[in-house]
Amino acid sequence: MSTIKSSDEHLTLNADGSSKDIKFQANGVEKASISSSGAFTSTTIDATALTGDLPAISGANLTGIAATVAALTDATVSASDPTISTNPSATGHLWINKTSGETYICTNATSGGNYWTNIGGGVGNVEPTYSVDYLVIAGGGGGQHGAGGGGAGGYRNSYNSETSGRNAVSETTATFASGVQYTITIGAAGSGSIWGGAASANGGDSSISGTGFTTITSTGGGRGYSTGVNGGSGGGSTASGGNGTVAQGMDGGGGASSYRAGGGGGASANGNSYSTNQAGNGGAGLSSSITGSAVTRAGGGGGGGTGHYTVNEGSGGSGGGGNGGNNGGTGNSGTSNTGSGGGGGSLNSAGNAVGSGGNGGSGVVILRMATSTYTSTTTGSPTVSTDGSDTILVFTGSGSYTA
Repeated sequence: MSTIKSSDEHLTLNADGSSKDIKFQANGVEKASISSSGAFTSTTIDATALTGDLPAISGANLTGIAATVAALTDATVSASDPTISTNPSATGHLWINKTSGETYICTNATSGGNYWTNIGGGVGNVEPTYSVDYLVIAGGGGGQHGAGGGGAGGYRNSYNSETSGRNAVSETTATFASGVQYTITIGAAGSGSIWGGAASANGGDSSISGTGFTTITSTGGGRGYSTGVNGGSGGGSTASGGNGTVAQGMDGGGGASSYRAGGGGGASANGNSYSTNQAGNGGAGLSSSITGSAVTRAGGGGGGGTGHYTVNEGSGGSGGGGNGGNNGGTGNSGTSNTGSGGGGGSLNSAGNAVGSGGNGGSGVVILRMATSTYTSTTTGSPTVSTDGSDTILVFTGSGSYTA
């Protein structure tokens, strides 16, 4: 064995027998060695102690280094965007569209339902979508004292080819994008008028809205009044009835003169106009089985009767329309969460007291989707039920659903 020692740096070189290893020691502790095969092993070398230039060496024997982005196992360079069926092995996969310059990162790796978040200069993520049927009914209009019944709220339906408002064809099923929150707004009931006080009011609009989604809005029902008021369905009047909205509701009925009123329009039928000694009935609503059983909603309110002129009150239309009052009685309110109109109030036989108009019914929004796609992420406490392979959400108050 040969040993070279330096007492100042405490460095020892050993040429060790047949192996001819060279060992580097400092203070008796081995720091590195070079074997006879040329392999270099180090335990601790202070990088700050290395000075000078290393000689140039060939990288031909280096392995595991990708020459391009496309060669990386977690990146793809393509002439097109990824799709929800482009299945990477894990989240974090980088996708570059070399044609458009768009760049995406996979943020949810689910087979056949992947999420690709756009991190480039453009807009639009690649994410799963699914179909959702809906029934959107606005709030019904209030009835007017001594006058017409309120019109039903607008009625829009996409379920199972059922008829939509104003006897229109069924609407196109909605498409929801995963991860988007859809806001549900329920139209308020239009208030009935008060004798000597406020006039009646239209119902509030109901709607479904969300980012990247064309808002679905049903128009509030027209109020009963002495002149026709337009709305989802038109309000009844002592003159000409109000007009309904295309593909949402029917027209209100007209009247002959003061206290001789028509009924409010319903989703499927016009309100009746006044006839001899008879105030107009409210127009009929529409039936839907979107919840799994047939329910009729959105009937118009009946016109108010009067004992003074011996006019019988009008009946509310099927689907929750309120009956008109008679002989000084208050009009009945429309049924809550049906979007039905309120009944008109009436004059008593002495001609000196008039009952108030009835309130309309508040609106409702119903969503139906495959249970396999339902996320259960909601606000506003909708009622949740199932029918076969579908889940149904019934919103009677405003809230949201996140797809």
